[in-house]
Amino acid sequence: MTEAEKAAAIGDPERLGALRDTGLSSVADAGMDRFARLVSKLLNVPVALVSLVEEARQIFPGMVGLDEPWAGRRQTPLTHSVCRHVVEDREPLIISDLRTSDRTSHSPAIDDLGVIGYAGMPLTDSDGHVLGSLCAIDTQPRAWSLDELEVLEDLAAACSAELRLRIVSRQREAARRGEAEARRAADAAHQRVRTSLQRSQLMLRAADALADTNSLADVRQQVRDLLTSDLKPVYVGLVLAEGKQMRRLVDQTGSAPVEHTYETYPRDAAWPTARAARENRTIIIHDPDELAAGYSEDAVAAFRELGLHTAVCVPLPGTVIPLGTLVLGWDRPYDLDIMEQAVLSVLAGYTARAIERALFVEHRIDVAHQLQQAMLTDLPRVEGLESAALYRPAASAELVGGDWYDLYALPRTADGDRSAATVALTIGDITGHNLHAATLMGQTRSMLRQADLDHPGSSPAHIVAALEHANLALDVDSSGTLVHAHLRPDHSAREGSWEVTWTNAGHLPPLLALADGTVERLDAYGPMMHPALGLPPRRAHRRTLEPGSLLLFYTDGLVEHRGYDLEALTERTETILGTHRDDDLDDLLTRIVDRVAGPTPGDDVALLAVRIPAPGTLGTPLAST
Repeated sequence: MTEAEKAAAIGDPERLGALRDTGLSSVADAGMDRFARLVSKLLNVPVALVSLVEEARQIFPGMVGLDEPWAGRRQTPLTHSVCRHVVEDREPLIISDLRTSDRTSHSPAIDDLGVIGYAGMPLTDSDGHVLGSLCAIDTQPRAWSLDELEVLEDLAAACSAELRLRIVSRQREAARRGEAEARRAADAAHQRVRTSLQRSQLMLRAADALADTNSLADVRQQVRDLLTSDLKPVYVGLVLAEGKQMRRLVDQTGSAPVEHTYETYPRDAAWPTARAARENRTIIIHDPDELAAGYSEDAVAAFRELGLHTAVCVPLPGTVIPLGTLVLGWDRPYDLDIMEQAVLSVLAGYTARAIERALFVEHRIDVAHQLQQAMLTDLPRVEGLESAALYRPAASAELVGGDWYDLYALPRTADGDRSAATVALTIGDITGHNLHAATLMGQTRSMLRQADLDHPGSSPAHIVAALEHANLALDVDSSGTLVHAHLRPDHSAREGSWEVTWTNAGHLPPLLALADGTVERLDAYGPMMHPALGLPPRRAHRRTLEPGSLLLFYTDGLVEHRGYDLEALTERTETILGTHRDDDLDDLLTRIVDRVAGPTPGDDVALLAVRIPAPGTLGTPLAST
């Protein structure tokens, strides 16, 4: 394209007239700013613009992320405009690095605005004039993915619809000053504007709401709420294609009991939802007679139980084949116009991406929980001790943590030293709530066991120091808190007594319930384990545990709750421990968690308890999780 042709494209009078009719200028506009925010959020870019290209400048009625002075001016001269190329070419412009492109390598936008990666989609009026660009900007080279460009294209289509609505609104105002026929035409245009505006707003809300969903239940709820409020169907459903089966995502509100009756059915069954997924096309059922003529008795029965007259089944696009079907049903005759079908198609795309993300997250969480549970092994039997453990995961399935407990017998020293420890105990919490935290927990647990085996007869402080040395040397990058303890029979004290030696790396203090009901906190502790802290000195502490004593280790999920006082919950734990110290250990730990953390804790809870049997009782070693 010659320079004269480029200038003609920019200076086209009809295009400039359409720009004026939008009523937009270099002043912030709430609707346009919302498009920019969505682009920034969904594509994870620092800068996003709704850029309208005038004859001598570009203006930004929608803007996120620009620095001053451009943020205040909301405009630049055309010399700084990359979006002008979208107007000149009348097509998208996708550049990974402006500095390496012959067309843009000398653009002042690189140094003055920090534009490196650029993706711009045309914004058009109803006559096809390109008014500007909806663009995503990165301050470093960016390889734009196909999914990102599809999202940007969808948002540009919605933004173009909004611009057209504004143009039509101004034209409507002019038409109202004409004759009666012009007024009637304007009324019709107004209705189209209202309907189009509602559809545009629906797509924006859907993009915003579905971007934050992480579970299939969330996706189901968001889709139902979005479509029920706008298109007014009496039923909204989602059906997933899983191999040779179709599975409904059951509405947890219980408003559609029929979903349980027909929760699964074969993918080749005579259901309109299955057909839409098989054939990858929208299926519309106009009335019950049409359904009865072409589909199964089960489909007819479900249709009747839901009280439906009209339904539309829209395939959910997948990478290779549809993921399933979006279903809307009305209890009256309902004619879907072309605009509504287009909107449902876009919404099905948003929904499909949200479902893919939810399935991915659920898979990761399931793997993490399996890994975490595998680490929480049964407790060994130890003569002269009673032991029990309890692990209760967070109520939110997404909060996979690094909490763990451990109890294992230590090997005898080579010289048979009777003062050597008999058993090791650990309670710990690795920083984070994700699969990585669960993995680090497993590594840390194994490394700590190895340190105990490699340093027989050493104190817990020495063992934890060895763990920290390995953590640094092997670049494991594990951080968190823990209490590591050794137990051995104390032959210098009252018969049946044990000695506990422990070191605390930033963890909550263990609680010791004495035979008389008194509860003490073993509150001597040192800094937490963290690579940035290097190898801090570790100290070991000793205490004799006489018969009847009970030692409780726990993680912060027990006593740290938003809106509650840590000290008050710790004191509540002490009261229960002292009052019920002689109860069955399993029952005692369950009672503590139920009354302190509650049945649905906000964080993982791990507890480990050991009790020195009182004289005349037989300790029952326990392997319980």
